[in-house]
Amino acid sequence: MAARAGVSKWTVSRAFTDGASISPQAMLRVQTAARELGYRPNLLARSLSKKSTRIIGLVADELKNPHIFTLLDEVTRHLQSRGYMALLLNITSENDYESVLTLADQMQVDGLLFLGTLLNDRLITLAQDIHHIPLVVLYRYSESPYIQVLATNGYQAGQEIGELLLAQGHQRMGYLAGPVSESTQLRRLDGFRAALAEKQRDISVVLQAPHYQRLCGMEAFTAYLAATPQEQRVEAIFCENDILAVGVIDAMRALPDCAPIAVVGFDDIELAASPSYLLTTYRQPMQSLIAEGIHCLTQAFEPGGQTLYTGELIIRQSHIKQ
Repeated sequence: MAARAGVSKWTVSRAFTDGASISPQAMLRVQTAARELGYRPNLLARSLSKKSTRIIGLVADELKNPHIFTLLDEVTRHLQSRGYMALLLNITSENDYESVLTLADQMQVDGLLFLGTLLNDRLITLAQDIHHIPLVVLYRYSESPYIQVLATNGYQAGQEIGELLLAQGHQRMGYLAGPVSESTQLRRLDGFRAALAEKQRDISVVLQAPHYQRLCGMEAFTAYLAATPQEQRVEAIFCENDILAVGVIDAMRALPDCAPIAVVGFDDIELAASPSYLLTTYRQPMQSLIAEGIHCLTQAFEPGGQTLYTGELIIRQSHIKQ
């Protein structure tokens, strides 16, 4: 190729090295020669020489939650536009932690991006042991000194939702949470409780779903409806995410003569806008979170750092008092 372009082999090498010094004229000649010869740089060989694979591990659980697919689509698109590849690490089962992270270590990933993952201390320790690569978590808070946190301000979001439901005149209000995590929090419940406390109200009931799945939300709320006389039921419920909220609405529809209960979700998944649900929800700033997450992994990692973003309350009809 050097002969075809009329330059030295060192000039060719600089042309395919990010940030290397090369004149525009020489770059054009090398690129033209490469096209004529059908040349493509060997990224694997380059990664070995630079000790950087340009592979980012995407750590995910709760893959049955539809929000994760939108997130994966955006993250992989952003990575690929920057010349990085994504390695999806599914840790749905706790028994998978060690084998999955061993694979990430063997692949020599340049960083791990936790996509709203339910972290625990063991998982963090295993991840941190992978040749001390950057660890960034999106959507959840973590107190780990090894992880950089980028999340929606869940406390503020919970407050806004509480104020919205109070403004509708709801008296008895509940919260439906997802699975519990040892080392990460969402803080939506804290903000929701604080908004109610300002009006001398308290949350009437906190329900728990084992997974972020429609069926889990439906089963949790069906059990609540069966155990609670209609006159004692909540008038409104804030669900930790949209797919749980959809399950709650389905539970009410499946119960004959169930009095309407207002529902608010979180995330603004595509189904939330369906005429079948018209779910009032809270949209997270996904583009900003992803862009900053990738920037942190590839350029500006600060272990223990935390950045919170403001989302947007999306008003539809499901929160309205009937």
